[in-house]
Amino acid sequence: MRLCAGGDITLGTNLDPKWQRTAAQRVRASYGMSATPDAFVAPLRPLFADANVVLINVEMAIGRGPFTPKCRKGSKNCFAFRADPAAAPALRSLGSDSAVVIGNVANNHARDAGDEGVDSTIANLRRARVIVTGKDSLATPILIPGWGTIGVLGFYTSTETPDLRDLGAVQRHVARAVEMYGTVVVSAHIGAEGVAWQRTGDSTEFFLESRIDRGNPVAFANAALDAGAALVIGHGPHVLRAAEWRDDRLVLYSIGNLLTYGPFNLVDPMNRGVVVCADLSDRRVVSAELRPTWQPAPGILRSDPTKRALTLIDSLSALDFPWTGVRVDPASGEMLRP
Repeated sequence: MRLCAGGDITLGTNLDPKWQRTAAQRVRASYGMSATPDAFVAPLRPLFADANVVLINVEMAIGRGPFTPKCRKGSKNCFAFRADPAAAPALRSLGSDSAVVIGNVANNHARDAGDEGVDSTIANLRRARVIVTGKDSLATPILIPGWGTIGVLGFYTSTETPDLRDLGAVQRHVARAVEMYGTVVVSAHIGAEGVAWQRTGDSTEFFLESRIDRGNPVAFANAALDAGAALVIGHGPHVLRAAEWRDDRLVLYSIGNLLTYGPFNLVDPMNRGVVVCADLSDRRVVSAELRPTWQPAPGILRSDPTKRALTLIDSLSALDFPWTGVRVDPASGEMLRP
């Protein structure tokens, strides 16, 4: 069974009509594209074409109409993202007709339109046949015809979602899922953000001057693996990070931005990401490969001909995990065991 996963995907705005108009004009003038969710995701489809399961992090609210504002009027450092309902079928189109598409909503932007916005997001995703994970602590069962059932769990550093900082609870949730489904995949929105946070350490990371606790990535991965998870996929720092093999199980500490249409900083290396495709069988990862991406502008995605993401993950893995870090084949993107 092949699962292909991408990191943060945002197809909306910061709820600012002026930004939306300016960005749409720029997309049309510079790239000859309409600023629609379907046009934005089109270059991604070939990267997921061979997947039985597609897993993405839905870093936005989806819906229309009244909402509870997240940002105070005039705020300069508050980012809120909400996409048109057309974003949901666009996300579903990432997978083939026979594939299962899963959207993780355990992150810091799924609630950008308030609690009612969360309900609207989940309703729009389900209407488009995107399975939702991360809304509670129960694993989402995914039935793959001809293969069986896996469990998928989403975590974030918030009490409104399954909280990855509570390592005891993480172990209980994952162990319960393993007992029920055997093969379990964990998606985690974890870690501090920005260029200064490419390195991965066994310590709690904090974000902004307010010192927001964004979890300990290594301790979280240890808890999930100790409970029996086969694959742990991290996202949230907006940069790529190291990956490591733990025998026949795999951890990716951050797979970076996938596709971000909004006022995001896309200065290199934050414009680099990967789609990771892992072949799973009976609670283990048989093999895995990385497919590098590049964003030259908000909402614009390209398959990266320079393959810089492969070099970044290979180097960071060797630095941060010298005994277990993956080696990445620079030509194929295959994640080799050390």
